[in-house]
Amino acid sequence: MTTLTELSALFGRDLQKLMDELRAYPDEASIWWLPEASAGSDIKNSAGTLALHLVGNLRHLIGAELGGLPYARDWAAEFSLRNVPRAELLAALDETAKIVRTTLTGLDEASLEQPFPLNLAALGFPPGMTTSYLLLHLYGHLNWHLGQINYHRRLRPA
Repeated sequence: MTTLTELSALFGRDLQKLMDELRAYPDEASIWWLPEASAGSDIKNSAGTLALHLVGNLRHLIGAELGGLPYARDWAAEFSLRNVPRAELLAALDETAKIVRTTLTGLDEASLEQPFPLNLAALGFPPGMTTSYLLLHLYGHLNWHLGQINYHRRLRPA
């Protein structure tokens, strides 16, 4: 059985990997680079956009919904902001990692089998899904975008 301590460690490890990926870009502009559509690419999200999206996702669903921490998610801004300095992205990710760790380690293990407090059925989640189900989804979601960011970094022309 997965425990909250294990989930907290995995989220922390992979948020650190995400920060390492952003640090590995040669400059700030490359974090926001997108290939031209004329080159046949359908990549629509830069590494910066995906980082902002992950911050919003985790702070909303873990920090606010499970941890009761104040957070007003701005989904549109996650996908429309551009050229946020790398230092700001890293600070937001670091703060998110702390929020995730504090929230998860502060929960009771029995809470994993309780229904997640927010109904996300309109987004395709099963009605009455457990907190465990959503946390595993969020961990997969983080890693999906982490892989995209890694690929984006290596795809960028030198």
